[in-house]
Amino acid sequence: MLTRFFFIVVLCLSNSVTDQKTISWTESKKLVWTDFKGPKQPNSDAAAVTASGITFSYSLKKADHRITGFDAFATAHFYPESSWYIVDRCNNHILAHEQLHFDITELHVRIFRYRLAQLKVSQSIKTQLDKLHKTINKELADTQYLYDTESQNSINKEEQAKWAAYVSENLKKFEAYKSE
Repeated sequence: MLTRFFFIVVLCLSNSVTDQKTISWTESKKLVWTDFKGPKQPNSDAAAVTASGITFSYSLKKADHRITGFDAFATAHFYPESSWYIVDRCNNHILAHEQLHFDITELHVRIFRYRLAQLKVSQSIKTQLDKLHKTINKELADTQYLYDTESQNSINKEEQAKWAAYVSENLKKFEAYKSE
């Protein structure tokens, strides 16, 4: 069965908020089919679509017109209203494939948080934050595409298992940066 990944990136700067309801990634919450509330795409050959992305915001601390610090926040989100599935074409194997898309998003949030922690405050920190955000989103999109390609959208069970192990291993590697 085919699944397709649909990727949404939401950039939230300062206090701006998206109106779309989201599910934040947590270790204890796994996706269930009832989380997929969006209308199915009539011309798609996909059995399911997962919409997930990184929500990012930051604020700068200033004194005497100089940047003295920053706070940055990144979260992995699942977008129920943009995610969908076809009931008679889906099963637990496909749901696990879709969950792994969301887990890959969380992995990239952890890598992003790690890289954010390495940044040094400078007068160009805003440019650095924006560049890092753009870079991690590109890496996330590339990884999601590679995952679907190598697993053949979950058809290749051996590759699917390799990806599950890879993501699990790397989530542990970056555990210090996990979403709460």
